[in-house]
Amino acid sequence: MNFVVEQKEKVVCIASQIEKLDAIFAPELKSELVLQNHSGQRNQIVDLSKTKYIDSSGLSALLVGQRLCRDANGTFVICGLQDTVRKLITISQLDSVFKITPTLNEAIDLVYMEELEREI
Repeated sequence: MNFVVEQKEKVVCIASQIEKLDAIFAPELKSELVLQNHSGQRNQIVDLSKTKYIDSSGLSALLVGQRLCRDANGTFVICGLQDTVRKLITISQLDSVFKITPTLNEAIDLVYMEELEREI
């Protein structure tokens, strides 16, 4: 399995198990993000701690997830970025689009905090 999906109380965590998120694997990630969104998951976290490389199709898949969560009034977070992936996201100026945290636990905390803010 290339992506491990773990359901939590108010968020779904999708952990990449691949080193290269490229044109070969990006469609699978995009499908998983769409499937989770259509099943009612408005909050999604993508853990990229095992991913060392990402190309434009991988970035596109992440942007799809971000748009789906935003349109559902939810939160989309990416976490665990390797230096090479972080640099590419920064160069692409997507660091201002994505919510990024260093760890999965911080991503979960961020989602729960935003859920509380929406309830108020």
